[in-house]
Amino acid sequence: MRVLVTGGAGFLGSHLCERLLGDGHEVICLDNLFTGRKANIVHLLSNPYFEFVRHDVIDPFKFEVDQIYNLACPASPRHYQYNAIKTIKTSVMGAINCLGLAKRVRARVFQASTSEIYGDPDQHPQQESYWGNVNPIGIRSCYDEGKRCAETLFFDYHRQNGVDIRIARIFNTYGPRMLASDGRVVSNFIVQALRGEDITIYGDGSQTRSFCFFSDLIEGFVRLMNQDETTGPVNLGNPGEFTMIELAEAVLRLVGSRSKLVYLDLPADDPKQRQPDISIAKGALGWEPKVSLEEGLKETIAYFRNGLQG
Repeated sequence: MRVLVTGGAGFLGSHLCERLLGDGHEVICLDNLFTGRKANIVHLLSNPYFEFVRHDVIDPFKFEVDQIYNLACPASPRHYQYNAIKTIKTSVMGAINCLGLAKRVRARVFQASTSEIYGDPDQHPQQESYWGNVNPIGIRSCYDEGKRCAETLFFDYHRQNGVDIRIARIFNTYGPRMLASDGRVVSNFIVQALRGEDITIYGDGSQTRSFCFFSDLIEGFVRLMNQDETTGPVNLGNPGEFTMIELAEAVLRLVGSRSKLVYLDLPADDPKQRQPDISIAKGALGWEPKVSLEEGLKETIAYFRNGLQG
């Protein structure tokens, strides 16, 4: 097939492009390089079945494709709060443009949604049927509500125009090609530990997250896209739950760092708990994560160690 990946030069997008090429598909990678990097895809440029197009999903685009994966949107708080209006336009206009293309060429279209649509959840673990607890006017709303609106658009195009959709709600993910400066907790802790800097923990460190290694997540994307049992939304994440202190201690041990833990105020609207219920993913996709946190952290630390030395 010919497959379009928006945000294809980003952390997850570049890994997805590799996977799709490995599966024998022709891949068009579309990215404006705001958080994506050419370095993530430079090794693919010589592949005759790979094409890179520098373009912003806010602006219309036309391709003849069989599948569309919409991954375009800055995903870390530091980046999506940098230009909040641009972030919500990316989610909303990007979804409209992907859906319009899918409607015209009758392509199946995938939306990379997020566990952030659950906000600071009252339900734990979070099931897809939970509607969430989201502040619509907070500093994180540009991302949270943008992704929620994108899901609305996907289902309205599906109901009204028969567009063939798939929606994945991504829980915290990590791995090689994360940006060192993106402000996400795994990359923050690793970079700080490698540099011998203090490990900054927001709040008292008791808040929890569930961390899914990128390779497990990409497998979930492909399985969801290539099955006919469900349109989603489907939670994709690792149900193993860790406190921020547990994560920090694991990073310090694996890096061999003597960095100290320091505690700062918790940012506004920061969720206290985040853990996916993956029953639908197990049942409909036969999917669950395989990579342990320790194994994934070792590979991610090696990536950052090489990058910081370079």
